[in-house]
Amino acid sequence: MKMGQSFRMAIKSLLTSKMRALLTMLGIIIGVAAVIIIVSLGNGMEQYMNAQFEQVGVNLIQVMVYPTGTSREVEPDDFYALAEKYPQYLDSVSPYLSASAAVRQGADEYERTSVYGISETFYNGERNQTVNGESVSEGRFLSYVDVEREQKVCVIGAYLNQAMFQGKGLGQTLTIGGSPYTVIGVLAEKADSTEGSGDDVIYLAYGLAQQLGDGMGMQNYLVTSTSQEVSSAAKGVIERMLYRIYQDESAYMVMTMAEMMEMMDSMLGVLMTILVIIAAISLVVGGIGIMNIMLVSVTERTREIGIRKSLGAKRRDTRSQFIIEAGTTSAIGGVIGIALGILLANVFTVVAGALVSGAEGFAAIPTPGGIAVSFGVSVGIGILFGYLPANKAARLNPIDALRYD
Repeated sequence: MKMGQSFRMAIKSLLTSKMRALLTMLGIIIGVAAVIIIVSLGNGMEQYMNAQFEQVGVNLIQVMVYPTGTSREVEPDDFYALAEKYPQYLDSVSPYLSASAAVRQGADEYERTSVYGISETFYNGERNQTVNGESVSEGRFLSYVDVEREQKVCVIGAYLNQAMFQGKGLGQTLTIGGSPYTVIGVLAEKADSTEGSGDDVIYLAYGLAQQLGDGMGMQNYLVTSTSQEVSSAAKGVIERMLYRIYQDESAYMVMTMAEMMEMMDSMLGVLMTILVIIAAISLVVGGIGIMNIMLVSVTERTREIGIRKSLGAKRRDTRSQFIIEAGTTSAIGGVIGIALGILLANVFTVVAGALVSGAEGFAAIPTPGGIAVSFGVSVGIGILFGYLPANKAARLNPIDALRYD
């Protein structure tokens, strides 16, 4: 029997009992759709996170120095001297201290506002960009004089500018830790301009932040390398300096943005693999459903099989007929599952952009490779689980089959 003829007979068999065929495909449809959705969400999340990292800067190096209880201590001047010594590796260095202080404007207190102490090198005036990708929309950023003299001036985020001063914060005054600070700059909106978001932030001189205290004793520095290619070398330069000071590798941690991206991608990859395996269980369940229905179909068509065999059909003809029928069933289910998965992935993209703050750039992206693999697996499942019923049909004795009632 030719392949085309077997395929037409498979389609005819499915159309004869549409509801049973649909229920048979259901496990395959659900499994394939789940795999497509999970892979799409994983790809979208990976691209979204990489875009966020790139926005911050792929040249960024984060340095965390833990309290050791000893007299050894690294100072910002040590990092500045290191940047002057290795200009081929290090571009800019800035302390980055998180301060714990009450932020007020008039009678209103802003409990979720983040206060950071930085130096003037945190901001690049030529690019109008901070180390972590923010830009100034009004006024100016902190200058060398502001930091050196510890002048009580600050730069605020877009949320505070709107919430405190109705968009006219430049030159106004707020209090941090009970002391008045003058607003000299306003940052452009980068998040969703809500309380506690990336727009609910204040920058001031790091010496003032040290006086306010962070309650942790940990020092943080943000360093940028001259290029992504030398970030590993820049990390090595920083680690050697810190080891000379502390003689203990556990006293600090230095991590490049590239390493952070790799770590996040690796964690996301493991998570997506686990979820895909869980979703693939539906495909196995769908395969079992196909096998059960094919066994029923073999029983129902026993006399038909006997007639074919008596007319000269060989075992391989009977076997291939039922395998093609099982594969066709799973293939059609796979196509429906792919269409459903792509549709739901697009729905999730729209929902995430509308309901989740900061997710405007997120997009669940079905890939041609993922679609092809899902379809191939669905067909393979059908053929694999359809082999047992097909083999049973092929081994039927024609005389016994003709007598079957």
